[in-house]
Amino acid sequence: MSLQQHFTNDGGREIDWSRTSADYSEHRPDYPDAFYERLSERGVGLSGQRILDLGTGVGFLAQRFAEAGAVVVGIDIAPGQLEVARDRAAEAQLQIDYQVASAEETRQRENHFDVVTASQCWLYFDKPSATAEAKRVLRSDGMLVISHLCWLADKSPIAKQAEVLVLKYNPDWTGSDLTGDVPTETPAYFVGHFQQVDLLVFDADLPFTRESWRGRWRACRGVGATLSPEKIAEFDREHAGLLERTTGDQFTVPHRIDCRILRKL
Repeated sequence: MSLQQHFTNDGGREIDWSRTSADYSEHRPDYPDAFYERLSERGVGLSGQRILDLGTGVGFLAQRFAEAGAVVVGIDIAPGQLEVARDRAAEAQLQIDYQVASAEETRQRENHFDVVTASQCWLYFDKPSATAEAKRVLRSDGMLVISHLCWLADKSPIAKQAEVLVLKYNPDWTGSDLTGDVPTETPAYFVGHFQQVDLLVFDADLPFTRESWRGRWRACRGVGATLSPEKIAEFDREHAGLLERTTGDQFTVPHRIDCRILRKL
């Protein structure tokens, strides 16, 4: 299967994260420190661990794990994301092996990694195939860690008005009206392959300025990864005017963090 065949679409629009890598790196928020602290308490992201980060994007998780002393490989199907990830790692003087590959065909050694992570990306994968591949590359006691960081529109008028604006420009976008509810049961495709050992769910108020909030929405899949440059610019101008009328320059937006930790059977 070619890498191009792994690109997914949103309501019929092809998603290409390479088109929004600059905004993604500069404006999309990383997880708060509390997230990494809780992972460390559960044995994830430790010095000397071998970690494979699926759908690594611009390398948020990969870089934090490398800073902690882990040996990290980050893979993604979007070359533009990896180009930015490499620049970020070089600036931080970190050695991270970034490779173009998919979660379903990682091209990594069997039984090699202590941890496989997937942040904000598991929903895009062929889940049975990605599950089988994660199991293949993990050591016998290895862990699979799947996490998300999502705004809560029902708790934030600022986030809700941004969703409404995205839908004006992209009615096919499927990322609105998410409740933040996290199923506690283990998904069926993990049964027989992984055992869920922990589920973390907590909320955090993340800080933004008008500029960073605009950039965060340009880096949304319903905008920067799918719309034309002209439509992105139109959206951004209208969003800027909306923020000037409705918010101060600094504000916080509630987000939900969830993290499912599974151990290889």
